[in-house]
Amino acid sequence: MKTIRWGIAITALGLTFAASAASADDTLKLAVGQRGNWDTSVSEIGQRAGIFKKHGLTLEIVYTQGAGETQQAVISGSVDLGVAAGVMGVLSAYSKGAPVRVIGAETTGAGDLYWYVKSDSPIKSLKDTDGKTLAYSTNGSSTHGIVTAFIKQYNLKAKLTSTGGPPGTLTAVMSDQIDVGWAAPPFGLDQLDNKQIRVIATGNDAAVFKGQTVRLLIANADVLKTRKPVVDRYMKAYRETVDYMYANPEALKVYSEWLKITEAKAKRTRDGFFPKASIIPDTITGLDTIVRDAVELKFTATQLTKEQLAELIQIPPR
Repeated sequence: MKTIRWGIAITALGLTFAASAASADDTLKLAVGQRGNWDTSVSEIGQRAGIFKKHGLTLEIVYTQGAGETQQAVISGSVDLGVAAGVMGVLSAYSKGAPVRVIGAETTGAGDLYWYVKSDSPIKSLKDTDGKTLAYSTNGSSTHGIVTAFIKQYNLKAKLTSTGGPPGTLTAVMSDQIDVGWAAPPFGLDQLDNKQIRVIATGNDAAVFKGQTVRLLIANADVLKTRKPVVDRYMKAYRETVDYMYANPEALKVYSEWLKITEAKAKRTRDGFFPKASIIPDTITGLDTIVRDAVELKFTATQLTKEQLAELIQIPPR
């Protein structure tokens, strides 16, 4: 009888450990550019809504001042995945041998990004910025790519200046340290409504970025190689969260409570600047043009080959 009881106890203990192991979530570390932008909030909203938990994932999220910082964290291995890395910066890093891989599109189109001045500024358009300071977030970011395109497209003589995130940029503009700032909603909407600032351009004014993928989801190459099933589950949960963000009114509540903004402002941000198609991660739109423009804008020395692109871009299928 004692032997049978010990056998039962050992079996029960084994089942307990097995159940515990089966229920343990996999952890992924994320670097996310620009806390609070609607597009960059997919992982945060999905985690708060329990979607990533359903897929057996726990996300450890750190926020950066821009894509340059996000990309560097991924390349160094400090985090597993990066959200909202600028497409030109990623092509540049990969062309120099950095261990970075693309696992999805993050944003297509650049209408959410805008450049602004104080309301009383004499600057009326980008053509008035010669000799003026023109802001972007960090090197390699989508804003960096766009202002570089502005310079080439409009033959500007502006001074490009890295200012980090929207809050610090606004302070620099309002204190006359910077002539032209940048932002993305919901940041700046109150200032626009109160006529404290005035928009002079959007990302879509850069012809090379209009309608193209401008930001990416990226992974450290070693992480993708050794933890591919986990990354695949992340992308399944990510896609499910995107659907949730446009179909379920609770998503606006989650987003507004997290940022401590009104649901009306959350809805204005989503509906006014981010059509669902813009954050679908499945396809890099305009890739052929992007590869050519990367050379024109001096982010890469030569066009990446089809073989290189196949290695770089590894989007998990639906």
